[in-house]
Amino acid sequence: MTALEDSELLRYSRHFLLPQWQPDSQDRLSQAVVLLIGVGGLGSAAALYLAAAGVGTLYLVDHDQVELSNLQRQVIHSTDSIGGSKAESAACRLQALNPGVRLLPVSQRVDAEFLSTLETMPDLVLDGSDNFLTRYAVNAFCVGQGIPLVSGAAIGWTGQLGVFDSRLSGTPCYQCIYPAKESTEESTEEAEDSCFRSGVIGPLVGVIGSMMALEGIKVLTRLESPLISRFLVYDSARSEFRTLKTRQDPQCPVCAARQAARKAGPL
Repeated sequence: MTALEDSELLRYSRHFLLPQWQPDSQDRLSQAVVLLIGVGGLGSAAALYLAAAGVGTLYLVDHDQVELSNLQRQVIHSTDSIGGSKAESAACRLQALNPGVRLLPVSQRVDAEFLSTLETMPDLVLDGSDNFLTRYAVNAFCVGQGIPLVSGAAIGWTGQLGVFDSRLSGTPCYQCIYPAKESTEESTEEAEDSCFRSGVIGPLVGVIGSMMALEGIKVLTRLESPLISRFLVYDSARSEFRTLKTRQDPQCPVCAARQAARKAGPL
């Protein structure tokens, strides 16, 4: 266990008061590398709470720029950030919040090629992206590398959250829950167009994004029971939460590839 400085003990003192918080829990956070995909509505809340909690290294990946219409829900950015990189804007805000976190802003679109060139392999991935092409690529990467994935989504008044851990045998992956259509590009265009037309209530993404950070912290510190093999649906209009049990899809090509690789063993 790494010895914490007095300022760190004070900063994270409310963690240490939790009976579930183990002596090495804060140390696990401080050594963790987290890849956050998307610093929009979901990513804003997730990034703020991960940085505040003391995650050691935080990748902030977003190819987009800050627009005025973002500020209704993407609270990590400010009016002064309009026109600038979302990744850089978020890094600036988080640096002020917690200088002890190593921030790696990346203004680039996420795809399989990008994920294969990461200099530092993450211990956890949080996906707050807004299209299926990215989500499928991230899921395949996490399954292939054995990295836990926290995935969140929000549209209109409804939010969803799931945790996927391919290290655990028999557990589903993201694509088990959302099978890819024959034409992924068409399904992605439909989803993006639907999100643009449907809109989203601002605080909803804050709720789901905060819960993404919470589930991520639980995974990294091995606390309690994260949402593995379960899926959370939140209807903010009715203030109702539902938890759905999930299972592995026997037809899922991503899980099939994982099982084949395990049977083949190391080269």
